Amino acid sequence: MFFGRLTMRVRELLKKEIQMILRNRIVLISLIAVLFIPVIYCGMFLWAFWDPYAHLDELPVAVVNNDKGAVFEGERLKIGDELVKNLKEKKAFDWHFVSEADAEKGLKKQKYYMAVFIPEDFSENAASVLDEKPKHMKIIYKPNESYNFLSAQIGDRAVEQLKEEISSAVTETYAETVFEKISETAEGLEQASAGAKQLKDGIAEAKEGAAALGEGLNAAKEGSGQLKEGARSAKEGARALKDNLKLLAEKSLAFENGLQSASGGANALNAGIRKLDDGFAKMQEGNAQLLAGAKQAENGAGQLAENLRQSLAGMKRMQEGMPKLVKVQEGAEILSDSLGQWAAGAEQVSGQVDQGFGQILGQLEALISQTDDPNEKATLVAIKGQLEQMYKGNGEDPGIKDALAQLTEKAGEIRDGAGQLSQGAAAIHELSKGMNKLVDGQEKLAAGAESLASGQAKIVNGLETFGEKLQEGKAGVDRLLAGSDQLSDGVGQLYGGSRQFADGTGKLAAGAGELSGGIDRLASGTDELSGAMDQLADGSGQLTGGMGKLADGSGELAGKLKEGAEKAKEAKTGKDTYEMFADPVKKDDDVLHHVPNYGTGFAPYFVSLGLYVGALILSIVFSLREPAGEPKSGFSWFIEKFSVLAAIAVLQSLLLDAVMLWGLDLQVQSVPNFILFTVITSITFVSLVQFLVTPLANAGRFLAVLLLIFQLTSSAGTFPLEVIPEALQRLNPWLPMTYSVFGFKAAISSGDFSFMWQNAGILGLFTAAFAGGTILFFHREHKRKYGHMRSDAMEAPRA
Repeated sequence: MFFGRLTMRVRELLKKEIQMILRNRIVLISLIAVLFIPVIYCGMFLWAFWDPYAHLDELPVAVVNNDKGAVFEGERLKIGDELVKNLKEKKAFDWHFVSEADAEKGLKKQKYYMAVFIPEDFSENAASVLDEKPKHMKIIYKPNESYNFLSAQIGDRAVEQLKEEISSAVTETYAETVFEKISETAEGLEQASAGAKQLKDGIAEAKEGAAALGEGLNAAKEGSGQLKEGARSAKEGARALKDNLKLLAEKSLAFENGLQSASGGANALNAGIRKLDDGFAKMQEGNAQLLAGAKQAENGAGQLAENLRQSLAGMKRMQEGMPKLVKVQEGAEILSDSLGQWAAGAEQVSGQVDQGFGQILGQLEALISQTDDPNEKATLVAIKGQLEQMYKGNGEDPGIKDALAQLTEKAGEIRDGAGQLSQGAAAIHELSKGMNKLVDGQEKLAAGAESLASGQAKIVNGLETFGEKLQEGKAGVDRLLAGSDQLSDGVGQLYGGSRQFADGTGKLAAGAGELSGGIDRLASGTDELSGAMDQLADGSGQLTGGMGKLADGSGELAGKLKEGAEKAKEAKTGKDTYEMFADPVKKDDDVLHHVPNYGTGFAPYFVSLGLYVGALILSIVFSLREPAGEPKSGFSWFIEKFSVLAAIAVLQSLLLDAVMLWGLDLQVQSVPNFILFTVITSITFVSLVQFLVTPLANAGRFLAVLLLIFQLTSSAGTFPLEVIPEALQRLNPWLPMTYSVFGFKAAISSGDFSFMWQNAGILGLFTAAFAGGTILFFHREHKRKYGHMRSDAMEAPRA
């Protein structure tokens, strides 16, 4: 019953309120205008800033290109020109390509919002990317922030993107150059691999050569062993020769005494010996003839041995038929002729043999020609070969030289004596006295010659083996043998005139002693040579092994180089590869609840702001306190005023929704939920303004404006809550616009309607609290203003 009367009374008051508005055109027009306040406030803002980035091509920006270009890898770079061309094609801004002076002037006169300067060394710095110390490319960005700060921020973002594009282009060029270098490296590795293979082949050939060298050294080692054995045989033969020559010297004394009359020819023989000494130097220069002479001497040694045997036989016949002067005379003539031939041969050989060595060979040839014993002859021949080897290793021997000189001298004397024998038989008597001794000495001389020939043959064999391995001195030995034939021919003539040959046997014995010492040194040298050959052979084996390892290593090197070249070639290159190096990371936007533009993003904030301002303006044109009639209670008074305010708030929100949804084409997740939440927000702000203005009037409006300022800064409608001052962050949960912004974000963008209803509930609590406060004020005001009138009315009937 009570609520029925209350409802009827509210209807009456609301009807009177509406009638009063309709009768007062100023109020009516004002209220109609107030309906558009949220549309004007919110719609104009959002329309103006709906999508500012879509009109950046109308923003004037100056571009100054001072780039002078550069040369990179043989190509001309003009990155500044390419950048200008790119800017003209993209038209991100209203580009003005001007000089530096015009750009500075335009900035100062606010003709341009910003200017981009491309410096002179732009391309030059880009070309330094492969230098040891590359230089950074710089773009000078100069905004006029006083003209418009946001345009400077937008320009900074655009220049940053431009910088990334330039960096990407430079990196792409660098990557292309690097891959070209990799290709060149692959070719170089292939060439290196081929070179390593050639090295391997060469080392393999060197290994084969080292193996052949090892075989040759082993053969030379065997030859040095044979030489060593030959030297030992020569040593033994030299000792035997020394003993026999000593004995021959002793036996020839008697013969020498019988040939004293032949001393007149000594001077002539001495002159010939000097010629022989002069020819020794020529023999050193022509040692190529030594081997040939040695062979001739070896042949002559055989002839000498034969002649010695004949001489011995003749001497024996002379001994047996000494009384027969005719035979003696014939033997003397033969001896004289032989000595003459020997002297002629000695003069021919004197220009071909070395000093000293020729003398020793002459003495040996004489011994060979005087002996008939084959063994002794072989020994003498072997000694002769050893002397030839001694000549190669040790040079000339002065002792032998002296002995041979004396031998030649005495041979001349023998020749002269033989001539005297042939001219006069008187000397035969004296000769017969020493004939027996001469025969004995001749026999021993023949035996020693045989021994010397035997040793000489062994030395010759050893030298020939060594000469084959080392191939040194072969030509000289051949020439020596060739020259010694002439010596043998001359020495062979000594057979018939060996009488005074005994005078030189003493010195020959002394020379044989020196010869023995030289052969000892030769034997010692051959021992050292044999040891060195052993070491050389061992080193050759190590060399061969090392060559094998080197060949394996070079083969492995060639394989690795080839493998590296193949891997380098496997590197895939192309436009896609270069672009990947230039821009390795691509941003894949996976936006949660996409917001298409600035208008959509700012809509929650500006819708809340427009509705709040609409409620605030409404308090100016519509009385929030004065009733259209006398209210029966404070609550009915509140209902009268709040009903009008709520109706206007609903109309404001519906009109704003229509403009937002169909005028600005705002895309929302749910149109009904968006409209409903707009109505809830509008009623909440109306209740807030009513709560402040009804009791406080203008002071309440001031508080409402002040509260609006706090809400604008703390509601997180523009910047995130975390970036605003902490003091304002504390206000955020206590102000209604915080929840209106959250709710609109859910209804417009996220579609999280549970979150929207949660914020709607909080706004409902704010509305209830504000309405409750207003009801309390009206209740108290009703008692104060209409309480005494009710008391008078109740007392009137009583009266």
